[in-house]
Amino acid sequence: MFHEEKGFALRFSLEARFPENYEGEEDDYAWLKRWESEIKPEVLKSIFVLLRRHPDLKAYVRNRGISAEEEIEIVIEKDFSI
Repeated sequence: MFHEEKGFALRFSLEARFPENYEGEEDDYAWLKRWESEIKPEVLKSIFVLLRRHPDLKAYVRNRGISAEEEIEIVIEKDFSI
């Protein structure tokens, strides 16, 4: 079977700025915990809601051994062999 593949990366860089008198880790990374618990799940859900509008495509998460805190790979597959 012939197989073609193309990669596309959408990268998020998370940054937080604090005042000069900030001692470090005082907020226990609350800004990052909010990303992981609230925002990132909403972003992923929105992506899959959009992809479900295209029933000819199959979308799923693929784990390549990298922590989900570092990377989430979404495979979008079109099967012409059926």
